[in-house]
Amino acid sequence: MSYSPLITPPRASRRRARSLARRRRRRAALFGALALAGVAIAVALAVSGHGRHHARTAQIAHGRRLPPAPARHLSAVGFPLAKPAFALSGLSAPGQDPLQLAFHKPPRAGLLFDLSSGRVLWQRDSLARLRIASLTKMMTALLVVRSSPPGAHVLVTKQAVNAAGSKVGVLPKGRTVRLESMLYGLLLPSGNDAAVALAQHVAGSVSRFVERMNREAAHLGLGCTRFSSPSGFIDRHNYSCARDLAVLAHVDLGQPRLARVTRARSAVLPFPIKGGRLFLYNNNPMLIYDYPGATGLKTGYTVAAGRCLVATAERHGVKLGAVLLDSPEPGIQARVLLDRAFERVYGQAPVSEPPFPPRA
Repeated sequence: MSYSPLITPPRASRRRARSLARRRRRRAALFGALALAGVAIAVALAVSGHGRHHARTAQIAHGRRLPPAPARHLSAVGFPLAKPAFALSGLSAPGQDPLQLAFHKPPRAGLLFDLSSGRVLWQRDSLARLRIASLTKMMTALLVVRSSPPGAHVLVTKQAVNAAGSKVGVLPKGRTVRLESMLYGLLLPSGNDAAVALAQHVAGSVSRFVERMNREAAHLGLGCTRFSSPSGFIDRHNYSCARDLAVLAHVDLGQPRLARVTRARSAVLPFPIKGGRLFLYNNNPMLIYDYPGATGLKTGYTVAAGRCLVATAERHGVKLGAVLLDSPEPGIQARVLLDRAFERVYGQAPVSEPPFPPRA
């Protein structure tokens, strides 16, 4: 039944009308609250998207886009992330670094640190995830020495012989080579062929070895590291940061076999080739140009990664490490960082050293 607005409805109808009006007011208030909540959510999503855009932009180095950072407590491939195997103090506070130094043409990222205490002495974008080229072989070498004795023999496969990039170059297909000789071939001339042969020896296949590399990275707490090959020749999905490489350098030098190999300027090794011996030379500029106290560690280069170097040195009981990623002159910059730290931070007297050539 309906009533004209000019006729007063009965009392019961007035009560129903008031009840209906109250319900309408409550419904309107509810819809208003929901609308305001929707606006708030939209604004939050817009701000979040803007932040993600800037975070994503920060991961682009020279036009090369890297994947987003993994979830907290997970490695770059999703493995549970352990506590870092070596604690670095002073990260992400460059204004408090003991050594304040600005290069005219700086590396894309870098870190100078005390190998004993973990004290950070100088840093530049130490958590930036970048390509690392043959610095990858630092992990390959670690897994090899933890898995196999020096006297083991490694089969040289067709896949190893056909590896692209830098090589030992004389691996005899179908023959076996003493593992320690292959380890020198991996680390001194940075042989990609040696990397493949060692990976197959340790894990049965390259793919299974790469999985071990990524598991070990998570075990060591290397939160921004991902490996896609045992050599680092392929840059796709192969990256790390200066912080993680500093931790890996500390772990590597804790292995006596690796410490002995990486500090060698050259080596003459038994090898199943004509003459029975293999002559190898280290491509580390710190060793090539006789930097006083140099102890290693590894170089790397691809077009995408640029020139990379992990340099370590010891003087009067002080052990230091420098990580430089995409540097225009990694040897010279490592020398400057190490010299100034020995002298200005640890108070040591300058030592006589030969000059490095330009762009070393």
